[in-house]
Amino acid sequence: MMTMEGVVLKLPSFTQLMNPNHFTNRTSLNLRFTFPKSSSSSTASLSVPAAAPVSLGHSTRHDFEILHQKVNNGSKLVYLDNAATSQKPSAVIDAVNNYYRSYNSNVHRGIHFLSARATDEYEMARRKVAAFINASESSEIVFTRNATEAINLVAYSWGMSNLQPKDEIVLTIAEHHSAIVPWQLLSEKTDAVLKFVSLTEDEVPDTKMLQELVSEKTKLVVVHHVSNMLASVLPINEIVQWAHDVGAKVLVDACQSVPHMVVDVQNLGVDFLVASSHKMCGPTGVGFLYGKSELLAAMPPFLGGGEMISDVFLDHSTYADPPSRFEAGTPAIGEAIGLGAAIDYLSEIGMQKIHDYEVDLANYLYESLRTVPGVRIYGPTPSATVHRAALCSFNVEGLHPTDIATFLDQQHGVAIRSGHHCAQPLHRYLGINASARASLYFYNTKEDVDDFVRGLIDTIDFFSSFK
Repeated sequence: MMTMEGVVLKLPSFTQLMNPNHFTNRTSLNLRFTFPKSSSSSTASLSVPAAAPVSLGHSTRHDFEILHQKVNNGSKLVYLDNAATSQKPSAVIDAVNNYYRSYNSNVHRGIHFLSARATDEYEMARRKVAAFINASESSEIVFTRNATEAINLVAYSWGMSNLQPKDEIVLTIAEHHSAIVPWQLLSEKTDAVLKFVSLTEDEVPDTKMLQELVSEKTKLVVVHHVSNMLASVLPINEIVQWAHDVGAKVLVDACQSVPHMVVDVQNLGVDFLVASSHKMCGPTGVGFLYGKSELLAAMPPFLGGGEMISDVFLDHSTYADPPSRFEAGTPAIGEAIGLGAAIDYLSEIGMQKIHDYEVDLANYLYESLRTVPGVRIYGPTPSATVHRAALCSFNVEGLHPTDIATFLDQQHGVAIRSGHHCAQPLHRYLGINASARASLYFYNTKEDVDDFVRGLIDTIDFFSSFK
């Protein structure tokens, strides 16, 4: 029996409602309405609370079968290692599977039905990437194995052709190894000079220092868009302006931004930009380089072989126009098609919607984690003007990050990362050898964060019991 505003409803129990025989030979529902004598209204008004809006994380989780499983000791999986790689929705898995089941063939080389279909889908994926980052034309997109190969392509093709002794390349100490090592190797070959920007007191790359380092000697600026450890976001538009004012080019590592926010290469004005499929719901083994068409057209090939040629003679060869010039050999066809499906999936949700949701989730992660005693979070403090990416690198006083990650995994099913996150120079600058990192994506929820924090507290309590 339930009474609301003078209305008495006698409802069957949930178990009765689920019994198909419950209403046999009965009236539909035993409802009795009573109204206060003083009421002048002849009808009852039922006030039913509106259902709470479903978060983006809750509404998309059903697309990721891998998230719905038990791990280790029967704990539900809480996947918080998205900065390393994201999970793949069913639509992407189906697209790759469909390629191999239905039209597996090499691209650009055959006139038969399967090859034509594969070529169409492969080039459609290129057009999808171009539209996703607003490149002016699809020929500005070069498929590579990953962002690392894309950076190496620029280093060896553009760099070897344009850098002279004592020319300068400006980077930050917060760059991923993939954005540092290729330039070290290039420096050894060309005698170019690498200059590094340090951090401010707020633990973000010092853009004022970067502006001061850029000079007439600067030929290239290499920066991340979003730090994979500090969660900080760099003002790419301003950096591009400073570089272009002295005639320098800008390469942006967008591996941690393209999957999480709207990235418009024409608006940013960048000369080169790289990203990886596997961090944006796509397959592993494929990434892309964006390069301005005039720059790509002037760059020599990176690798030699089939597909990148125009004509081959015994004593010389001529080369295809970009992007084919930089895609020697059979490419990752199925993976590129899968990347195209991932872009369709992300676009259907909307990148601005993803970004807005993750800003809220990032703040929740940061504020929840900072309540845990002994935790030191790296990077800027979020505010009305400072937005962190949805990740936190941290350490716990007296505990090694690998012990934290291992216990969280084995006892709570929480997957986080531990180590140097391919950012050893940054860790050394901060005076640490390693850190733990929890990183979120749009299919994560605040409940995931709660599970992580509870598990972390239990982890700390466990190791503290031995002291």
